Amino acid sequence: MTTPDDHTLLRRAIALAAEAHASGNPPFGSLLTGPDGTVLAEEQNTTLTDQDITAHPELKLARWAARELDPATAAGTTMYTSCQPCGMCEAVIQRAGLRRVVFALSNEQLLDIRPGSGQPPVPQDGPALLDEVRAVVAEYYR
Repeated sequence: MTTPDDHTLLRRAIALAAEAHASGNPPFGSLLTGPDGTVLAEEQNTTLTDQDITAHPELKLARWAARELDPATAAGTTMYTSCQPCGMCEAVIQRAGLRRVVFALSNEQLLDIRPGSGQPPVPQDGPALLDEVRAVVAEYYR
Protein backbone atom coordinates (compact mmCIF):
# COMPACT_ATOMS: atom_id res chain seq x y z
CA MET A 1 0.00 0.00 0.00
CA THR A 2 1.42 3.38 -1.00
CA THR A 3 1.39 6.58 1.05
CA PRO A 4 1.28 10.29 0.13
CA ASP A 5 5.08 10.37 0.71
CA ASP A 6 5.44 7.47 -1.75
CA HIS A 7 3.40 9.44 -4.28
CA THR A 8 5.68 12.47 -3.92
CA LEU A 9 8.74 10.32 -4.61
CA LEU A 10 7.00 8.53 -7.50
CA ARG A 11 6.31 11.93 -9.05
CA ARG A 12 10.06 12.59 -8.97
CA ALA A 13 10.65 9.24 -10.72
CA ILE A 14 8.11 10.24 -13.35
CA ALA A 15 9.89 13.61 -13.77
CA LEU A 16 13.16 11.71 -14.28
CA ALA A 17 11.39 9.62 -16.94
CA ALA A 18 10.33 12.81 -18.71
CA GLU A 19 13.93 14.09 -18.54
CA ALA A 20 15.19 10.84 -20.04
CA HIS A 21 12.72 11.19 -22.90
CA ALA A 22 13.76 14.81 -23.45
CA SER A 23 17.36 13.58 -23.71
CA GLY A 24 16.46 11.12 -26.48
CA ASN A 25 16.12 8.02 -24.33
CA PRO A 26 13.19 5.80 -23.39
CA PRO A 27 11.02 7.47 -20.71
CA PHE A 28 12.05 5.68 -17.52
CA GLY A 29 13.40 7.15 -14.29
CA SER A 30 14.13 5.92 -10.78
CA LEU A 31 15.44 7.07 -7.44
CA LEU A 32 16.65 5.31 -4.31
CA THR A 33 15.88 6.47 -0.79
CA GLY A 34 17.68 5.52 2.38
CA PRO A 35 16.13 4.10 5.53
CA ASP A 36 15.27 7.63 6.71
CA GLY A 37 13.58 8.52 3.40
CA THR A 38 16.30 10.80 2.04
CA VAL A 39 17.11 10.49 -1.65
CA LEU A 40 20.45 8.73 -2.04
CA ALA A 41 20.69 8.62 -5.84
CA GLU A 42 18.67 9.22 -9.00
CA GLU A 43 18.99 7.73 -12.46
CA GLN A 44 17.41 7.90 -15.89
CA ASN A 45 17.27 5.43 -18.73
CA THR A 46 20.27 6.03 -21.02
CA THR A 47 20.05 2.98 -23.25
CA LEU A 48 20.17 5.01 -26.46
CA THR A 49 22.65 7.77 -25.58
CA ASP A 50 25.00 5.28 -23.90
CA GLN A 51 24.42 2.67 -26.63
CA ASP A 52 23.97 0.15 -23.80
CA ILE A 53 20.84 -1.98 -23.78
CA THR A 54 21.30 -2.57 -20.03
CA ALA A 55 21.38 1.11 -19.01
CA HIS A 56 18.04 0.93 -17.20
CA PRO A 57 17.77 3.31 -14.23
CA GLU A 58 16.76 0.52 -11.84
CA LEU A 59 19.80 -1.55 -12.79
CA LYS A 60 22.13 1.42 -12.44
CA LEU A 61 20.75 2.24 -8.98
CA ALA A 62 20.95 -1.37 -7.78
CA ARG A 63 24.56 -1.62 -8.97
CA TRP A 64 25.35 1.68 -7.22
CA ALA A 65 23.74 0.43 -4.00
CA ALA A 66 25.66 -2.86 -4.10
CA ARG A 67 28.91 -0.93 -4.55
CA GLU A 68 28.33 2.02 -2.21
CA LEU A 69 26.03 0.87 0.61
CA ASP A 70 26.68 -1.58 3.40
CA PRO A 71 24.20 -4.49 3.51
CA ALA A 72 22.26 -3.10 6.49
CA THR A 73 21.70 0.25 4.78
CA ALA A 74 20.77 -1.41 1.48
CA ALA A 75 18.22 -3.53 3.34
CA GLY A 76 16.48 -0.33 4.46
CA THR A 77 16.21 1.33 1.04
CA THR A 78 13.22 1.93 -1.18
CA MET A 79 13.45 2.33 -4.94
CA TYR A 80 10.84 4.51 -6.62
CA THR A 81 10.52 3.94 -10.32
CA SER A 82 8.30 5.14 -13.13
CA CYS A 83 7.70 1.59 -14.36
CA GLN A 84 7.85 -1.81 -12.74
CA PRO A 85 11.37 -3.23 -13.09
CA CYS A 86 11.92 -5.74 -15.88
CA GLY A 87 13.17 -9.23 -15.05
CA MET A 88 16.82 -8.24 -15.49
CA CYS A 89 16.49 -5.27 -13.14
CA GLU A 90 14.39 -7.20 -10.64
CA ALA A 91 17.11 -9.84 -10.31
CA VAL A 92 19.81 -7.21 -9.70
CA ILE A 93 17.62 -5.34 -7.18
CA GLN A 94 17.16 -8.57 -5.25
CA ARG A 95 20.85 -9.41 -5.46
CA ALA A 96 21.75 -5.92 -4.17
CA GLY A 97 19.59 -6.55 -1.10
CA LEU A 98 17.23 -3.61 -1.55
CA ARG A 99 14.13 -3.71 0.65
CA ARG A 100 11.26 -2.33 -1.39
CA VAL A 101 10.28 -1.12 -4.86
CA VAL A 102 7.39 1.26 -5.51
CA PHE A 103 6.41 1.72 -9.17
CA ALA A 104 3.91 3.84 -11.06
CA LEU A 105 3.23 1.76 -14.19
CA SER A 106 3.11 -2.05 -14.16
CA ASN A 107 4.79 -4.15 -16.83
CA GLU A 108 1.35 -5.30 -17.97
CA GLN A 109 0.18 -1.69 -18.33
CA LEU A 110 3.37 -0.85 -20.21
CA LEU A 111 2.70 -3.63 -22.73
CA ASP A 112 -0.73 -2.08 -23.40
CA ILE A 113 0.99 1.24 -24.27
CA ARG A 114 4.12 0.33 -26.20
CA PRO A 115 4.46 -1.74 -29.34
CA GLY A 116 6.22 -5.09 -29.09
CA SER A 117 9.97 -5.27 -29.36
CA GLY A 118 9.78 -6.95 -32.75
CA GLN A 119 12.29 -9.51 -31.58
CA PRO A 120 11.33 -13.19 -31.65
CA PRO A 121 11.75 -15.18 -28.44
CA VAL A 122 15.21 -16.69 -28.04
CA PRO A 123 15.03 -20.51 -27.84
CA GLN A 124 16.67 -22.04 -24.79
CA ASP A 125 17.72 -25.67 -24.41
CA GLY A 126 18.75 -27.19 -21.11
CA PRO A 127 19.62 -28.16 -18.57
CA ALA A 128 22.42 -30.24 -20.02
CA LEU A 129 25.66 -31.67 -18.59
CA LEU A 130 24.20 -31.18 -15.14
CA ASP A 131 26.75 -33.28 -13.24
CA GLU A 132 29.68 -31.48 -14.88
CA VAL A 133 28.44 -27.98 -14.19
CA ARG A 134 27.18 -28.86 -10.71
CA ALA A 135 30.73 -29.83 -9.69
CA VAL A 136 32.12 -26.46 -10.80
CA VAL A 137 29.34 -24.39 -9.22
CA ALA A 138 29.21 -26.40 -5.99
CA GLU A 139 32.94 -25.89 -5.50
CA TYR A 140 32.42 -22.12 -5.49
CA TYR A 141 29.74 -22.30 -2.78
CA ARG A 142 31.72 -24.52 -0.40
